Amino acid sequence: MKEVSLALPAFGFVVATRAALGLGVGLLLADRLPERQRQLTGAALLGVGAIATIPAAIAVVRGIRRSARHAALRLEKGASAAIGRDARLIGATRFPRKGDEAF
Repeated sequence: MKEVSLALPAFGFVVATRAALGLGVGLLLADRLPERQRQLTGAALLGVGAIATIPAAIAVVRGIRRSARHAALRLEKGASAAIGRDARLIGATRFPRKGDEAF
């Protein structure tokens, strides 16, 4: 299963886009409102939902890529390690800190 990492505002935007698109299609198919009002409202919601789908899809694709990067980092560090290792720091010199002096 793929993971998607989305910020809360991006997730809300994706949900609102899907809702507007669905509501627009529903209004176009329903017979509850007068025909002219239903067609105008349905077409507007359908158009907004369709246009807003492009940035929502971009956000989801970026979220999938972000999740893949985080998964690769977790595998590199070792999933079971409590403290991760950074390969860039292996062999680096550590300067003494306060409290490191020998007694």
